[in-house]
Amino acid sequence: MAAGTNLVPALAWLRSYERGWLRYDLLAGVTLAAYLVPSAVADASLAGLPAQAGLYACLFSALVYWIFSGSRHTAITVTSAISLLLGSSLGSLAGGDPARFGALAACTALMVGAIGLLARIVRAGATTSFFSESVMVGFKAGIGLVLASTQLPKLCGFASAHGGSFWERAAHFLRHLPETNPASLALGLGAVALLLAGKLLAPRQPVALPVVAGGIVLARVFDLGAHSVSLLGRVPTGLPTPALPRVLRSDINELLPLAFACFLLGAVESVAIGRTFAAKHGYRLDPNQEFLALGAANLAAGLGWGYPVSGGMSQSLVNESGGARTPLATFVAGGIVLAVTLFLSGLLADLPQPVLAAVVLMALSGLVKVGTLRRLWRAHRSEFFVALAAFVGVLGSGILRGVLIGSILSLLVLMHRAARPHVAFLGRIPGTARFSDMERHHDNEPVPGAVLFRVDSAIVYFNAEAVREAVWARIDESQEPIRLAICDLSAAPVVDMAGAEMVAGLAREFAARGIALRVVEAHASVREMLRLEGLEQQLGPITRRATLAQAVEDFFSRGETKASHVRD
Repeated sequence: MAAGTNLVPALAWLRSYERGWLRYDLLAGVTLAAYLVPSAVADASLAGLPAQAGLYACLFSALVYWIFSGSRHTAITVTSAISLLLGSSLGSLAGGDPARFGALAACTALMVGAIGLLARIVRAGATTSFFSESVMVGFKAGIGLVLASTQLPKLCGFASAHGGSFWERAAHFLRHLPETNPASLALGLGAVALLLAGKLLAPRQPVALPVVAGGIVLARVFDLGAHSVSLLGRVPTGLPTPALPRVLRSDINELLPLAFACFLLGAVESVAIGRTFAAKHGYRLDPNQEFLALGAANLAAGLGWGYPVSGGMSQSLVNESGGARTPLATFVAGGIVLAVTLFLSGLLADLPQPVLAAVVLMALSGLVKVGTLRRLWRAHRSEFFVALAAFVGVLGSGILRGVLIGSILSLLVLMHRAARPHVAFLGRIPGTARFSDMERHHDNEPVPGAVLFRVDSAIVYFNAEAVREAVWARIDESQEPIRLAICDLSAAPVVDMAGAEMVAGLAREFAARGIALRVVEAHASVREMLRLEGLEQQLGPITRRATLAQAVEDFFSRGETKASHVRD
């Protein structure tokens, strides 16, 4: 029972469900559905798919996601980033055939689902922490500009460029700007103004729904189609028959990089959203469980002729602010989208494209985080340039390659930080027998004739030499002769063979310069590794009882006399 509960969290919270929660979950579900419908239609247009594909994706994924997700507030949906990625990647493969395009999109969702299930089986949840926030900030900002280049022509009432890079679409927009339809532009700017006002006055309310409804009413009352304002067109009523999409075997190989990129974006975003709400509401989130929920949701979306889905931040905020107590709110939202698809989707035919473009453009505020970029520039200049590289990668190489560039940058940043660990050089805290980093605390008192250092990470094969260089640089720049070096390993959870050999090498090099080396505060596994490398024969006892303060006092009070050997 416990295993089944862990695999299907709904079994646990449904058993303890309180009757008073129901009205909150119902209200949140209605509010969320009011937000999902217009955003699903808008994002489907980004993906190059008909409006119903966005509705199908939200509908089928929502009816499954709530069963497996451990997050109480995350809402599953189509997103602008994944929609753009899909739309920019499938065009050449589909060859202009809308039916094949839809089949490829559904197949991609199935492949994303399979990757999610595999990630859950191998428990790859920790990998979501490898992608730095600075890379994601730059990546999303690039997507925001790509999004703008696809929607501004629709806002102005002329045709968008078919395919091409961001720069080609931007050039197309500037060339055709004189062809702007005044009625389309006025309608689009009016919708933008209303959406901005709603964002400022009611930031977590589904303002897009009344704006979309108002656009449909205006189109019918003033016959906007006759004034050359593009309308969405017919949206089929009813549901598709769940089935495997018909694709070629060779298509699967072609779609694999795209599916992996969609999963990567979805996984990082979904886990980040889930962790945000888990921390806020005091519960734990298992990333591996979210992989299972994401995988199941994408399998459902693919079988239902939708396309890849992910957790959406703005949708999840709407869900939380609507009062959601459990994932049941997501199920309620799915049920309402089902009703819209069955009975009301025909109303969307008169939705003006400029209004739809305005809804999509409002997503820019969630993608382009100017404040975060400004903060990175001021406080973390190197992180800013990492974000800039991801941003330029998206604009210069396209979204799919941009995902790859972002992934590589994240790993390079991680490797750089691991390969250049912080080595803290310690001084005595005034009036105490404790020591801390002198770089952070300038009033700390250095120990005359000694270098005390602490490595604030594991010491392994790829960073051992960097530690050695940092210690020698400190000794070489000292203005007085150094007689003692103490290595504090309290912050080093692991020391591998290369790390132990580096410490042994330092001991030999120091001995040739008349410097004594002591090792203190090492963890049990680290002590064993150092003993295996023969460090005790060189340095004396490596014990858990010796402290940094004692090592300093013993050396300067007894000179070179070694303390008695005390083993654990």
